Amino acid sequence: MSTGHGADSAPAHKPDDTITRTGTFSSLKVRNYRLFFTGAIVSNTGTWMARITQDWLVLSLTGSAAAVGITTALQFLPMLLFGLYGGVIADRYPKRRLLLLSQGALGLCGLALAVLTLSGHVQVWHVYLIASLLGMVTVVDTPARQSFVSELVGPAQLRNAVSLNSANFQSARLVGPAVAGGLIASIGSGWAFLVNGLSFLAPLTALLLMRTGELHRVERAPRGKGQLREGLRYVAGRPELIWPIALVGFIGTFGFNFPIWLTAFADGVFHVGPGTYGFLNTLMAVGSLVGALLSARRGTSRLRLLIGAAMAFGALEVAAAFSPAFWLFALLLVPIGMLGLTVNVTANSSVQMATDPMMRGRVMSLYMMVFVGGTPLGAPLLGWITDTYGARVGFATGGAVSLAAAVVIGLVLARVGGLRLKVDLRRGHPHVRFVPRERLTTAA
Repeated sequence: MSTGHGADSAPAHKPDDTITRTGTFSSLKVRNYRLFFTGAIVSNTGTWMARITQDWLVLSLTGSAAAVGITTALQFLPMLLFGLYGGVIADRYPKRRLLLLSQGALGLCGLALAVLTLSGHVQVWHVYLIASLLGMVTVVDTPARQSFVSELVGPAQLRNAVSLNSANFQSARLVGPAVAGGLIASIGSGWAFLVNGLSFLAPLTALLLMRTGELHRVERAPRGKGQLREGLRYVAGRPELIWPIALVGFIGTFGFNFPIWLTAFADGVFHVGPGTYGFLNTLMAVGSLVGALLSARRGTSRLRLLIGAAMAFGALEVAAAFSPAFWLFALLLVPIGMLGLTVNVTANSSVQMATDPMMRGRVMSLYMMVFVGGTPLGAPLLGWITDTYGARVGFATGGAVSLAAAVVIGLVLARVGGLRLKVDLRRGHPHVRFVPRERLTTAA
């Protein structure tokens, strides 16, 4: 239970640095992280229920995929506008206290939407307003939660914990959409929103039960002018940070608009109900969970893995967009989920591990700002394309932009790293790979 000390206090107990750092679930041996993980899986399940229910509610109220895109945009617009300020706050104040406030506020937003829906008074502008409020809270919650992981487990376990966080989120995604689809079809949307609001009691309890003396101490940034600009300069001078962030920005803006595409495919292409829509989200979650667990087993985060996964992700989205049959479309969602999660985890962990701890809140706020903050730009645009030209063209557009961004940024990173593309057509050799320029010169 809580000792009453701040998260930055000197350790009363030595953090558990003696844990064997091998295995897919090694970071769960840390008590504080285990509490964090358990609380998160409950609230994540509620969050996925609310996301699926919110999209279906907006579609049923308006009949428009663009309206779903507007709702998504409003939820992520605050991150685009104020995300960097959230990072400054996360670097300046104790992250555990910030999370107690932000998680409580997220729960209240969920309960408000539940009351409106269960009372029969919900209108689309209510959903827009609550989506905007959720977005404002996540401006602080997201960088605080992302950077708090390093205080829970320390640098040696950071990559494993980041991967398990993603596995946690995707495990909840397996349960949430299925439960939400059943609740919508049987007793209505309001109960799914109610479960989501109550689910935030779990992370609040976990935060209160943590032994703050066992957190890994991180120096807080002192109050001062220019901290936001300092964070931007820090990233701009490091190619190992700026290019992965740029890549996830393109993919987050154009390639991750699944609420728009899956609702449009379910309703307009394959003509299925909310239960099958939830099933499509579950299939993506299966792939994402596999991707997260595979990432947890890897000891390092390689940029070539990031680029390769991003290219395959975009190519498969284009292929799925033109799938002639429902079963083929559904099947392709599994590797799409796996590759999308691999891109996210690899970029997230590589950026965190390459960042000074005092700058981590600002860097991760920039990372999340471009990853999810681009949604207010991409979601309405791709929603309009989907409404105007059809779900297949909308999905293919997102995949094509993601593929092009991966190719261009891959070539830029290769040039920065002194590499060149080599094509080898001999049997038993890799057909395409990057090699140092000197080796090509010598071979010539």
